[in-house]
Amino acid sequence: MSQATLSAAARARTARPADRTRGSAARISSRGLITLFLLVFVAFFLVPILWLLLAATKSPSNLVSGHAFSIGSWHDLRTNWNHLMRFQDGAVKTWMKNSVIYAVGSLIITLLVSVPAGYAMAKMDFHGRRLLLITTLVVMLMPSAALVLPTFLELNYAHLINTPLSVILPFSFFPFGVYLTYIYFSTAVSADLLAAAKLDGCGDFKAFFYVGLPLATPIIALVAFFSFVGNWNNFFLPYVMLPGSGQYPMQVGLTQMLASTPTFNPVVGADAEVQPPELILATLLSVAPVLIIFLFSQRFLVSGLTAGGTKE
Repeated sequence: MSQATLSAAARARTARPADRTRGSAARISSRGLITLFLLVFVAFFLVPILWLLLAATKSPSNLVSGHAFSIGSWHDLRTNWNHLMRFQDGAVKTWMKNSVIYAVGSLIITLLVSVPAGYAMAKMDFHGRRLLLITTLVVMLMPSAALVLPTFLELNYAHLINTPLSVILPFSFFPFGVYLTYIYFSTAVSADLLAAAKLDGCGDFKAFFYVGLPLATPIIALVAFFSFVGNWNNFFLPYVMLPGSGQYPMQVGLTQMLASTPTFNPVVGADAEVQPPELILATLLSVAPVLIIFLFSQRFLVSGLTAGGTKE
């Protein structure tokens, strides 16, 4: 081996540790930047939530003059809660009850319609199947606010305005749930399994009920969660359909409380019925059901989001 070759090999051995060091430093630097970005991102969302939780424990004067992230007292929290429950003779309780009725009632209808419809479009061959799927996709892409006016005219013709059905029936219209179940049954449920069930004497209904439906638990949970959250947080439709305060859901009732808070509506005066800490507490109360359902259904939601990710 020549002297030049030996020198080149020696230089290569000397350079490799330095290259590895530079590569390691670059990876550490990129990880540090990613970690810093994620921390800023998390703080951007968590700081307002932390402020809301602490503000509900303060008195109106302490909320204005005290430190933004200081902790209030149990007495102030209890006082705010009592005032909130007495607002308009317990209107908050009525609004929460209405929200549960509207969200759960429409959820039941949504599951009874969306899951069989998605299964039929995925596993059954019938005339107009492709047109129905395209229609579902088109309606799914339409903004829901654009459908409020024709829905109002239709329900008004049926004399259902200012009734629970004027909210429950439109809430039950959930084409996104149909599409989710269609994707799931198309990719995650084996056609051979259904064919074997039919060979054993099952018709289309029995194959769906005894084979497809038990396998669809993750996607049913996902559709139920999306439907419930969308219905619970919907403001515009109930606001249009329900002119009476006694039938408002919680999201619409919050606007009535907002109008009675002097910080946001100076016309009502300083002795208004609702003070800012009480409004904040009502906001947290309106979010609590969705948060509780999310915490107890994470496993099913993750399974539903990953279901259908692979083809049979």
